[in-house]
Amino acid sequence: MSILDIQSVTKQFGGLRAIDNISFSIAQQEIFGLIGPNGAGKTTLFNLITANLSATSGSIHLLKEDITSSKPNKIVRKGIARTFQNIRLFSSMSVLENILIGLHQSTSYNFFEAAFRVGRFFREEQRARQKAMEILAYIGIDSFAHQNAKFLSYGNQRKVEIARALATQPKLLLLDEPAAGMNPKETDELAKLIFKMRDDFKLTVLLIEHDMHFVNHLCDRVFVLDYGKKLFSGTPYEAISNKDVIAAYLGERNA
Repeated sequence: MSILDIQSVTKQFGGLRAIDNISFSIAQQEIFGLIGPNGAGKTTLFNLITANLSATSGSIHLLKEDITSSKPNKIVRKGIARTFQNIRLFSSMSVLENILIGLHQSTSYNFFEAAFRVGRFFREEQRARQKAMEILAYIGIDSFAHQNAKFLSYGNQRKVEIARALATQPKLLLLDEPAAGMNPKETDELAKLIFKMRDDFKLTVLLIEHDMHFVNHLCDRVFVLDYGKKLFSGTPYEAISNKDVIAAYLGERNA
């Protein structure tokens, strides 16, 4: 059964079609790669899925439910979480506090209880802190819980962002260039973590990535975008031997 269905989606900015009539489906617990050269429309498509942008036409379904016109906060509640190409952590907060932000939607106290710190507030806050520490331990960065997030290494900041996304209890996790800036050891650890999350939490993963070695190792299937249009869909092995994909990446359109 598919978890995400993209049907004839187009996004137009004035006279520019950033996404042009794109359709594909992702199966539950699949690791699916969205690849293509810079400017191909990959992040725009992520923004459409997460409702940070509205589609000009077409539809997006999550587990058969039409989410095309949903708001970003509703998308998170329905089970989609994401990370960003440029890490977006609350740099003035600790690692633990960053994860607590992701857990906010699952707390059950109301505004009055939070404002006056009464009722369920302390019990729910304690539960959230315990859950946050469990997530950090799972990711392997619990020793940094009380450190300021901005002082962590680049690779560990990436892990904090993934942990925060995981705190929202997603069904579908969108990762925007998760291996960017990582050394080979960090990239290998990240691949193992993604496999582990997929298996332990029955997660489906959609990722944008330029590191084709990482993509080949990780992804079940890939979808190649070029100038907002479908260029190729299939396995990573088929993609790297496809002459149109090679030409797009090398910039040699007539190769």
